[in-house]
Amino acid sequence: MASKLFEPIEIGQLRLQNRIVIAPMCQYSAEDGKPGSWHLIHLGHLALSGAGLMFLEATAVVPEGRISPGDIGLWSDETEAALKHVLDCVRKESAMPIGVQLAHAGRKASVQPPWEGGQQIALKDGGWDCVAPSPIPHADGERTPVALDAAGLERVRDAFVMAAKRAARIGLDAIELHAAHGYLLHQFLSPLSNRREDAYGGSLENRMRFPLEVFDAVRAAFPADRPVGVRVSATDWAQGGWDLEQTITFAKALEQRGCSFIDVSSGGLTPAQDIPVGPGYQVPLAEGVKRATAMPTIAVGLITDPQQAEEVVASGKADMVALARGILYDPRWPWHAAAVLGAEVQAPKQYWRSQPREYKRLFGTTSIEQRS
Repeated sequence: MASKLFEPIEIGQLRLQNRIVIAPMCQYSAEDGKPGSWHLIHLGHLALSGAGLMFLEATAVVPEGRISPGDIGLWSDETEAALKHVLDCVRKESAMPIGVQLAHAGRKASVQPPWEGGQQIALKDGGWDCVAPSPIPHADGERTPVALDAAGLERVRDAFVMAAKRAARIGLDAIELHAAHGYLLHQFLSPLSNRREDAYGGSLENRMRFPLEVFDAVRAAFPADRPVGVRVSATDWAQGGWDLEQTITFAKALEQRGCSFIDVSSGGLTPAQDIPVGPGYQVPLAEGVKRATAMPTIAVGLITDPQQAEEVVASGKADMVALARGILYDPRWPWHAAAVLGAEVQAPKQYWRSQPREYKRLFGTTSIEQRS
């Protein structure tokens, strides 16, 4: 039986060769928002992996929206030019579609990279003040964020729009809005972080208002033939927080607005979260969203085994699976999955000689001749 994981799929008008997605993964290695040689190496080798789609890491729409000082951004001509250079180099050697995850960290901004402890950076050490829906810090002992007023909301919304226009100019194939993992748009959604008393807080309808406004603005700014989707945390894993039922309501509202796909993750909003981590632990959340909408749905989280990924897609729990740490550990995961599942995968011609003898069609129809 043919592998479902290696069937093509369309998200909007973008056709993917298979249903393996490379998830956005922060590298904390940019300079003033500009990607450099590390990103060229990192994205270059992942672009040769045979996956159907790759997303760039969380890309800040304003400097103060960075998670760390090392985050890449798309807020200026300089950051746009630097990212274009990296993408141009990668595209010379790979036809893999590449999308960008546009993000604003909100109250979770201004932290050290993980290998330096990941804690909030003091103002005296180069940190910066954060913004949020409400003046509630992410964790005890952290600086209280500034609640966004009407002008602040407009500035953030306009920054997403400008980043979307820059993404279009440099030829990115898709946009994923980051409304997950406790960052700004997620902060508006969750009642744990949004205690506003205006039209952007209180009821579920009000808490969804700003994320939906951002989606509408980005959708209008990005070419209609390229998909715009959203990454969500389907639950805060915390009492009284955002949950799957609210996520489904949000997903239905997005679908009505022309959302092209939804990427279902979880957690990240509060240190009080209690996550039952295990293989595929977030797949039921993706399945819940998929059952309630017609949007292509991406499942993520500890999906590491080819048969496991195949079962997720073949059983209809999700339309695609996204890999993050797993594909860093094994950058040829799609090759190995295709071998196990009896499928074909694209590989660069320079690597055709690596096809194992027992997998005669792993790389499709190839021809390698050497002088005897």
